[in-house]
Amino acid sequence: MRKDNSADRFCRFDREDIVYVNVLEEPFRVYGLTHDGKQFIRLPEEVARNTNEGVALLFANTAGGRVRFVTDSEYVAIHAEMTGIGKMGHFAPSGSAGFDLYADNVFTGTFVPPYDQKEGYDGILSFDSRKTRAVTVNFPLYSNVTALYIGLRKDAYLAAPAPYRRKTPVVYYGSSITQGGCASRPGLSYQSIVSRALDADYLNLGFSGSCKAEDAMIRYLCTLEMSAFVYDYDHNAPDPAYLAATHEKLLRALRAAQPDLPVLLMSRPKFTLNEDDRRRLRVIETTYDRAKEAGDDNILLLDGPTLMALAGDEGTVDGCHPNDLGFFSMASAVRMALEKLLPD
Repeated sequence: MRKDNSADRFCRFDREDIVYVNVLEEPFRVYGLTHDGKQFIRLPEEVARNTNEGVALLFANTAGGRVRFVTDSEYVAIHAEMTGIGKMGHFAPSGSAGFDLYADNVFTGTFVPPYDQKEGYDGILSFDSRKTRAVTVNFPLYSNVTALYIGLRKDAYLAAPAPYRRKTPVVYYGSSITQGGCASRPGLSYQSIVSRALDADYLNLGFSGSCKAEDAMIRYLCTLEMSAFVYDYDHNAPDPAYLAATHEKLLRALRAAQPDLPVLLMSRPKFTLNEDDRRRLRVIETTYDRAKEAGDDNILLLDGPTLMALAGDEGTVDGCHPNDLGFFSMASAVRMALEKLLPD
C-alpha cells in the first residue's frame, strides 16, 4: 500500500494500520459506472435529462456498480460519501443504500448502513485469515454515491483484478425490478447473480417507474457496445397500447444499429397472470414472433411464469417487486437464456 491517509473523515476502526485509497485510483477497477467529477453515474446526464424527469432523478443511483481489486489484507473497510439515500418501506436499506462484498466470487458480508444515514457511512468486514483474494464490492441499488474509499492494511498487497471473461457488458434496460428493487443487498439483484455465474461484465439501466423507451433513450441504447441486450419495461409502459407502440420499435432500432446483437425479451416477472398481464405478454410475443419470421436467430423470450418458475407466487415482497427468492429464480432463467445467446 502506498497511501497514508489520516484525514479525520476516515474511520480508524481501532486499527492503527488502516489506509484508505480512492477507488478512482489505480489499481482499482470500477464497473457499471463512470464518475463525472461530482458523483458516480450510469449514463450521461444529458441523456438522462432528455429522456424524462424520472431518469434525470435516478441516473446517479449506483445500481449495478462494482469496484474490483486483489488484496491480501485481512480486512476491507469502506468510507462512502453519499447523497439521495434510498429509503422505502418495502425495501431493506442494506439493498437500497448498502454495499456488499464478495471474495473469490463468494459472499463475505454486507456493509450495513445505519438507518438514519444522511451523507454516507463507514463499514468494515474481516476475513478469517490473511491471504490473497479477488474482491468485489457492490454499490447500492437505489442511492447516489459521490465518492468511495477502500480501507486496507497499510502493508497489504494491492493489485488490479483479472478482467471479466466476458469483457463487453451485457446491458439491461427496464423498470424498478431491473434497477434492483427489492433485493436485500446489491449482490442479490438478478444481474449480479448472472454476472458471477457467467463471469460477465454488465450495465444496469433500470430506472424505477421511468423506463418507457422514449426516442432519446432508444438513440442512446443503440450507441452502446454490448455483448447482449436484455429489456423489460413492461411494468413502466402505461398500458398495452403504449407497449405495442414502442416495444418492437426499440428492437427495430437496435437491429438497424447492431444486426447481430443477442437480444433477450422479458415480460413482467409474475407467476400468476391476470388479463392485463396477458395482454402485455401478447405484445411482447408479437415482437418476438415477427423477429423470428424475419429470420432473427439472435433473440429469445422469457415470460413471467418462466422467470418466476422457482419462486411461484412467493417470489415478491408486494405482488410486483421480487424478493431474494424471486431474483434467484429470475437469475436462473436469464443465465440459461444468455448461455444460449452468447457465443462461447
